[in-house]
Parts: sequence; C-alpha cells; structure tokens
Amino acid sequence: MLNLTSAERRALRARAHALHPVVSIGDKGLSESVIHEISVSLDAHELIKVRAAESDRDARDALLSEICESLEAAPVQHIGKILVIYRPAPEQAPGDPHETAAKRTGPKRRAAGKTRRTKRAYQND
Repeated sequence: MLNLTSAERRALRARAHALHPVVSIGDKGLSESVIHEISVSLDAHELIKVRAAESDRDARDALLSEICESLEAAPVQHIGKILVIYRPAPEQAPGDPHETAAKRTGPKRRAAGKTRRTKRAYQND
C-alpha cells in the first residue's frame, strides 16, 4: 500500500472533488471482477471514486484497505459510502516523434524509406 503525505492527500482530495464514482461495490462485496475493474480504472485515470453499498463504516474501511493492499494503491479519502483511491500511472518513456510519424506513413512511402513530416518538423527546420 502506498503512503501519501498530508499535502499530497490534500491535493488529491481537491482533484477528486469533481469526480463521479466509476465503480460500484454491491451487496455481495469485493469479487475478482470488481477488483479488476478498479484496477483498469486506476490504470486509465490514476484517481478514482468508488461507491460501496455496505452500510457499516467499519466494513467500508475494511473494503478500502483490502482494495489498496491488493492493488498497491493509496487510500485518499472515505466519506460516507464514497471511497477515493489513488495509484500513480506507470512511467512510460516518451515516444520518438519520427517513430510515431512512421506508424502513420503509408506502405509505399515506408518502403521508399520516407516518413511523413509533421507540422512541428517544418517549424524546427
């Protein structure tokens, strides 16, 4: 489970204020499919809200800690039946602009060894 400083938690709470819950945990509790959906949502958004149908606060605390333990995420906030969870996205190396232009190049130009020039390539000349 990730540990956040109070300043990081405060900033994440501010970012999460405008979010809507993207995953709902029903009366049956956590299942593998629910955990998978939370993981997919965290991969896409980093910061998500989850709605829990459990009426007991201690049970919701247990759900939050179980989710964060299994997904290596950080609990940000727990207000009522809404849980806010954060997991930073994995670092991706920035792609080479010529590589991405080559992917968009047609087969004839690719065979001739030419790549498509982007607008930015003309500006850098």
